[in-house]
Amino acid sequence: MGFIEVNHIHFHYDAEEGMEPVTVLEDMSLQIRAGEFVAVLGHNGSGKSTLAKHLNAILVPQSGKVTVDGMDTADEENLLSIRQRVGMVFQNPDNQIVATVVEEDVAFALENMGVEPPEIRRRVDEALRMVDMYAYREHAPHQLSGGQKQRVAIAGVIAMRPECIVLDEPTAMLDPRGRREVMRTIRQLNEEEGITVVLITHYMDEAAQAGRVVVVDNGRLLLDGTPRQVFSHVDVLREVGLDVPQATLLAHELCASGLNLPDDILDENDFIEAFLRRMEGR
Repeated sequence: MGFIEVNHIHFHYDAEEGMEPVTVLEDMSLQIRAGEFVAVLGHNGSGKSTLAKHLNAILVPQSGKVTVDGMDTADEENLLSIRQRVGMVFQNPDNQIVATVVEEDVAFALENMGVEPPEIRRRVDEALRMVDMYAYREHAPHQLSGGQKQRVAIAGVIAMRPECIVLDEPTAMLDPRGRREVMRTIRQLNEEEGITVVLITHYMDEAAQAGRVVVVDNGRLLLDGTPRQVFSHVDVLREVGLDVPQATLLAHELCASGLNLPDDILDENDFIEAFLRRMEGR
C-alpha cells in the first residue's frame, strides 16, 4: 500500500454558462510510496497541476478516492492531519511569503497551529538550515533572489514536519541558477531527510533527477517508470507535446540514422560513454 493512493478519480471544472464542463482527470490511478521522489510531466492542460492539488485535499475528486496514509481526503475531519503530512509549494514564491522577515515567514504556519514558541524557534532554525537559508533569517524576503525566496517557501513547509512535499512547478519562474538551488534542496530533502517528494515540472532535466517519472496526458496516466524507462519512449512523448533530455534526443536521432546506441541515455555522460563504446566497437 502506498503512502498516497489515487484510485480511479474523475474531476471536472464547472462550465461557464452555455459551455460543457471541462474534464481534467479521467479514471486516474496512482500510488506513491513513502520516501519516493516522483516527477510528474505533462503538457499545459494535461491535468498534472489538478492532480497535485488532489494530493493534499486542496481539491477532492468528484468520483473515485484519494487517501493519504489511509485517510480519505474527502472527509473534512481528516483535512488538518492530511495537510500536516503533505505540504504544498507553488510556482510563485511571492504568493506564499506573507511576512516581512524571513524567519517570521517560516514561523507563520506554526504560530497558527498553536506550536509553543521554543519549539517554533527550533523548527524555524532547523528548516532554514536544511534549505541553506539560515544566514538570511533576518533578511527581508523582497531583498532575496527568486531561488532564495522559493527555498524560504520550502522551509515554511518543512517546518510543519510533513512526510511528503508536493511542488507544483516550483522553478518555472526562476533563472537557471535559482532552478539549480531549488533542485539541489529538493534532492537533499529526499535523499538525506527521507521526505517523499512529488515534483510537477515541465523541465525534462529536472524530471531526470527523480527516481520515478509519471507522464499525464488528457487527464490519464500515459507512462510510469524510471527516468530511463520513460524517456526511452521518445516518439510517444513527442506525440503528446513533451520534449526529452537533449542527450536522449541526440541518441534517438543518431539511432534513426543507423548508429546503434542504447535507448536509455539520459545525460551527456551517458551519451559520451555509449558513443565512445560504439566507436571502439567499429
